[in-house]
Amino acid sequence: MDNDVSAGSTTTIVGRLALGVTLLAFGVGHTGVIDGVTAADAVTVAQYVGGVALFVAGLLALRDRDTASGTAFTVLGALWFTWAVSVGGQVSANAAGLFLLLFALVALSLAFAGGDLLGQGMYGLLCVSLLLLAIAAFAGGAALGKAGGWFAVAAGAVAWYAATAVLAHWPTAMRGRTAGGRGVTATG
Repeated sequence: MDNDVSAGSTTTIVGRLALGVTLLAFGVGHTGVIDGVTAADAVTVAQYVGGVALFVAGLLALRDRDTASGTAFTVLGALWFTWAVSVGGQVSANAAGLFLLLFALVALSLAFAGGDLLGQGMYGLLCVSLLLLAIAAFAGGAALGKAGGWFAVAAGAVAWYAATAVLAHWPTAMRGRTAGGRGVTATG
């Protein structure tokens, strides 16, 4: 691993920490790994940290002309706020599945938008998580819901690492080798 650490803007760090905490709480709730903790227990975190704080971080990023982080954080802030205020409401399983599927497409767009490798990985894992949770909602599959929860946990861990690495000056780039033996750096 290379010791180079990308600078990362303050809003990106805050946004990734907020997203990481939200995804970890949401994901752990879906996995059932902690007895008595469900995804519904993540509502407060999702509403205020994932919804409000992430949305504000997105607006600040947009003000700083960081369209990638600004777009990602405002849209995901809307996702988490909407999810939080909808939990426990009178929504059909198909409507919940459609909601998750639509935001899986948003996460896919964010993954393909480019940026650093940690960000692409984070959004890619989020996309898989939301897709599995959508299919579980449509089909009523608890096993797929748990798998979706684990992908959310993984995405949260990547988001947390991506933010913390900048603050702690941890490595974020990997050094690779080409067939000719010359070092090539794959940075994000």
